[in-house]
Amino acid sequence: MFAAGFLCLPIGSIIFGSFADKLGRKNAMVVSIVFMAFGSFSIAFLPDKNTIGDLAIVLLLVARLIQGLAVGGEYGIAAAYLSEIAPKGKKGLYSSFQYFTLIGGQLLAVASSSFLFLFIDDEAMKSWGWRVLFFVGGTLALVSLLVRTFMHDNSSEELKKHEDRGSFKELLKSYKSVLLVLGITAGCSPAYYIITVYAKVFMINNGIDAHTANNIMLGALSVLFVLVPFMGALSDKIGLKSSLLIFCVFALVGIYPLFVFMRGLNDSLELFGVIALMCFFLSFYSAVAGIFKTTLFPPHVRALGTGFSYTIGAACFGGSANYVALQFKANGIEDGFFVYFVALMLIATICVILIPKKRELD
Repeated sequence: MFAAGFLCLPIGSIIFGSFADKLGRKNAMVVSIVFMAFGSFSIAFLPDKNTIGDLAIVLLLVARLIQGLAVGGEYGIAAAYLSEIAPKGKKGLYSSFQYFTLIGGQLLAVASSSFLFLFIDDEAMKSWGWRVLFFVGGTLALVSLLVRTFMHDNSSEELKKHEDRGSFKELLKSYKSVLLVLGITAGCSPAYYIITVYAKVFMINNGIDAHTANNIMLGALSVLFVLVPFMGALSDKIGLKSSLLIFCVFALVGIYPLFVFMRGLNDSLELFGVIALMCFFLSFYSAVAGIFKTTLFPPHVRALGTGFSYTIGAACFGGSANYVALQFKANGIEDGFFVYFVALMLIATICVILIPKKRELD
């Protein structure tokens, strides 16, 4: 079900990305957040299987796909908006707030889960507690909608100068940029989910208590959350390409050995230290993950190009990372997943090297 939402990411990026390039960033962002709130509230109040039978599964899938549409559209629009409003010399810092808030959402989700476990047990969480989390998510989406009404956006006037804005005909002229973003995402998106999502599953599968693993991830995500803006500011000094390369080299040679090392650890502090180290290097990527994409596309296809090329990679490789890892484990070759991942990271590293010095946003 988690991976299913990723299947709608490319569709959402096409719908909302084209909308944003034709009618402006703000209008598209408002519509996308309405979709997200609707999907979250639908899941929160969905009747269970005992009430409506297998229809519950179908409705849950529909709500998850609606969320996928919203996320797919939101990514390219937010990345384009932040990179365009940022002053020269601070584009890395401004754009880093896209992943700062994304990681903040993950942090809030993990913290909310830990908070609920203070009052309810595992059985209650499986029965109804998870609905509370989706209700909170929907409520926060509506708060975000209120904030967006005050956004300053002049993009619509500039975009009107291009007759074919937001079209695939225009996007095809930037096919090299699409391939670069797709290649980088094919490796970096799984890396992001391996560190921030699969690490928790990995700990639990290796005998760590679920509550303990949850708290370890809460601490590690807090480290990542704090670091991202600083790494965004650093990228303005060293260059976004350098930031990407630092992470790619680490992911290529470091993630697999660290997971092997984690198998022999039972101490919570030691496990936290390992995952926090991975989050430190991940912050180099997270800080520039949005802006490096937007720099490669001209303004009239920037939201569409950024969102579409990213979501294709995320849908094919990022959202499936957890599932693929567990399939390798189920077949008794857990290490095979990391061989697969290293191959993807090699492709991503080559694509980072091929990023041109002169880019569209410059």
